[in-house]
Amino acid sequence: MKLGSKLQRKLFVASFILPTLILYCIFLVYPMLKGIYLSLFDWSGGSETYNFIGLDNYKNMFHDEVIPKAVRNDYILVIGKVVGFMIPSLLLAVALTRFKIKGAGFYRSVFFIPNVISVVIVGVLWRFIYNPNIGFVNSLISRVTGKSFQFAWLGGKWSIFALLPTSIWAGIGFTIILLIAGILSIPESLYESANIDGAQQWQQFWQITLPLAWEQVQTSVIWIVTTTLSGSFVIVSIMTFEGGVDNATQVMSSYLYAQAFHYGNFSYGAAIGVLILIIALITTITLQRLMKRETIELT
Repeated sequence: MKLGSKLQRKLFVASFILPTLILYCIFLVYPMLKGIYLSLFDWSGGSETYNFIGLDNYKNMFHDEVIPKAVRNDYILVIGKVVGFMIPSLLLAVALTRFKIKGAGFYRSVFFIPNVISVVIVGVLWRFIYNPNIGFVNSLISRVTGKSFQFAWLGGKWSIFALLPTSIWAGIGFTIILLIAGILSIPESLYESANIDGAQQWQQFWQITLPLAWEQVQTSVIWIVTTTLSGSFVIVSIMTFEGGVDNATQVMSSYLYAQAFHYGNFSYGAAIGVLILIIALITTITLQRLMKRETIELT
């Protein structure tokens, strides 16, 4: 009887895990393995012939001048977004939970609105904002300075930095909501005890809020890194027409798309995809180790 109940429990658990595991293998594991396999061939993406070339695609990447620029731009976006997301998100999350702000729920909704807007719409909107002739940024500077100001924000050597405000504005709502959930899970009694002991707000933040919401902070950082390394090509493609002038805004994912679907070098694009996977894994594992802290249990 006892053996039967254990078997029933295992079957019950498997009935929930198995469908998810099957979908995970079909839509994630199989495409990843297929990409690694295709990277060992010379294939245009449409032909029926596969020419095995081994590691030649990976060797070619060492001589590709665009790859270092793309990796550099990826990490510029990663570092800029981690800083640009986390500092305002922490400040806003604390303000909307620890301070008695009227309409806090309304502000949470307002900050989250850009997350539900299509990335295509966001890219087109900010392209107009940066427009050198009629854009809001140049118009604002001209009004403040009293002089006509025209600058091609998306057409210069350092235009990759112009993509940071767009990316931060479009995605910061998610991290704010995630951090708010973490802060709200902290028992109010801890803050009451800190107030009795005379702890200031900044002391409470460093000693209570941040340590107890650290898991949400870590999750937010990992989410920012992975989504940036794998999904920045949409903003790049829309705002700077797939890489900008002299690949100034080219990132690995946009370069993969260009090689596979524009130039017909599908296998080379697959090799770039494998490189993105390796870079993302190394970066994620490194961050997890750097941000690892002992779990604080509340009793």
